Amino acid sequence: MSAEAPTQNENELFPGSAATWLDEPATDQLPPELTEADSLSRREQLRTFKRRHELRRDLADKYFATSRNPPRGLPVAATNTVLRFIGRLIQERHRLAVILIAANILAAIAGLVVPQLLSRLINTLGDDPDPRATVERICLTVLGVILIQSVLTFLARRASTLFGQDMLASAREYVIRAVLKLPLSRVETASTGDLVTRVTRDVGSMAQSVRWALPTCVIASVTTLLTVVAMVANSPLLACPLIVTVVVCVVAVRRYIRRAPQGYITQGNAYSRINTSLTETVEGVRSVEALGLQDQRIALTDADIAYAGQLERYTMTLRAQLFFPTGVVYQAPLAIVVLLGAWGYVEGWVSLGQIAAATLYFQQIVSPLDRIIFTLNQLQVGISSTTRLLGIAAVPPDREEREGQPADNHLIGRDLTFAYREGHDVLHDVTVDLIPGERLAIVGPSGSGKSTLGRLLAGINAPRLGVVEVGGVDVMGLPLAQLRTEVALVTQEHHVFVGSIRDNIILAREDTTTDEDVWAALRTVEAAEWVVRLPEGIETKIGSGRHPLTPAQAQQIALARLVIADPHTLVLDEATSLIDPRTARQVEGSMSALLTGRTVVAIAHRLHTAHDADRIAVVIDGRIDELGSHDELLAQGGEYARLWKAWTN
Repeated sequence: MSAEAPTQNENELFPGSAATWLDEPATDQLPPELTEADSLSRREQLRTFKRRHELRRDLADKYFATSRNPPRGLPVAATNTVLRFIGRLIQERHRLAVILIAANILAAIAGLVVPQLLSRLINTLGDDPDPRATVERICLTVLGVILIQSVLTFLARRASTLFGQDMLASAREYVIRAVLKLPLSRVETASTGDLVTRVTRDVGSMAQSVRWALPTCVIASVTTLLTVVAMVANSPLLACPLIVTVVVCVVAVRRYIRRAPQGYITQGNAYSRINTSLTETVEGVRSVEALGLQDQRIALTDADIAYAGQLERYTMTLRAQLFFPTGVVYQAPLAIVVLLGAWGYVEGWVSLGQIAAATLYFQQIVSPLDRIIFTLNQLQVGISSTTRLLGIAAVPPDREEREGQPADNHLIGRDLTFAYREGHDVLHDVTVDLIPGERLAIVGPSGSGKSTLGRLLAGINAPRLGVVEVGGVDVMGLPLAQLRTEVALVTQEHHVFVGSIRDNIILAREDTTTDEDVWAALRTVEAAEWVVRLPEGIETKIGSGRHPLTPAQAQQIALARLVIADPHTLVLDEATSLIDPRTARQVEGSMSALLTGRTVVAIAHRLHTAHDADRIAVVIDGRIDELGSHDELLAQGGEYARLWKAWTN
């Protein structure tokens, strides 16, 4: 197939949109200075390093500026939201937090005793009349302190593990609840890659921070603070070089904190884009091959990877700017202590024991201070990932529960107008009044608004204007759990959850469903015969990695789930259109039993499903153009008659 770009259509909704999948990849174009950098010599790369770093910073700032309230997709939560979230998690387990801090304080104090004992040993050894006894006594004391410190350290690490794992469990449960509460209408405006990245990569980063980085940072901070106190108590003079370390660390950390959130949040978005483009390519592989779009899709993926690579380089530079100066400054104060101590000893301001203790303290403080700097980076990664995760919870609901219960099963949509994009309505003032128990088929050309109308009737999306009511109550005001027992949308997509067959079927009514109800539902959809032959019957585990099901069996489980939910109205959007003909015949037999006695709205992409409907609504350009029975519409000789003739021919 030719890959030439189509000619410009003056009536096109978005000028040039038809060519976007043929020309440049639909992604932010990187500045030439970034794309051409790899071809430069080493000297030229060093000369232009600052400029390239600024360009990468601009990329991060550009995305971050819109991340809190993006025009499409899922938002990113504010940093103070994350801090309140973490604070609430800590508050919920404050006793364990107190034990964690107390155990680390005691362990740190025990560790600080040893340098003081050695200082005393050095100061008193020359004047002691019985040095052997003094050495033995101090050695035994040091040994006892080390044993006590080991026990306290074990208790502190145990408390840290329990604290971190418990916090992680609560955080993960919160994220799962937030994901499950996402409005379906909003989920579908977000890319699959973004949602998948958030619940995989970002959850992993959050887990690493909550389970390891946060407790480690607490432990290292407590140890560092107490070591500083011990250093000042030992000798204020010899503690002065610590000022150099503190000043350099504060400057480096402030610069890092100012830029890291933008970098890591944008980096997370870059991985979302890679997952999105790959997912779209894999899911649409047949269309890609049929239209000859392989080169364009490869170019798009390459562009997304290049974009992510530039963000990786940006955050890597930020880490280098943090780690390099702090790593260097750890060593300089130790030399200053020795020189300052020698001068102070000559002047009689400090003793040899104080010098030895100060030297040991400086060596001790390097490890926890280094852990603070390192875990600070891990915490920034975790906080950035948590902002993306909590952004899911920040999505506002698309419905507000109201009081009132449906008086009957009468479903009606009045004056429905709907737009996926502001200013471009796809339904215009549509009214559908369903007679309880009837079968209404909705037909029309592709893109006419059939499926959109079905989604509005099922309460998936809210109309921009108009209202859908069941029994006189707005469907958007019903709790979702109740709505799905009133009206349900059935598509060709179905899902089998990991768990038993029984667990999969009773989802809609877990508290009131018995085993007999489950078997009755399976008999209704003609699935009881094969389920009873399974090793554990309805307790057989299915889903990923468990007992495999055929496509027909999986669809039957989904239909049995609907039998238990027992909605009085079903909206069918070609539930068997993606299944092979033999399997479709099996499923249609199961579905026929499900439809008996219910009001049915069938979105008919294939006209043979509309032939036997009580009424047929013909949707053209977002409006109901014709309404009547099959015979009535054929007799009118209008749009339905032309569609039927084209279908049968």
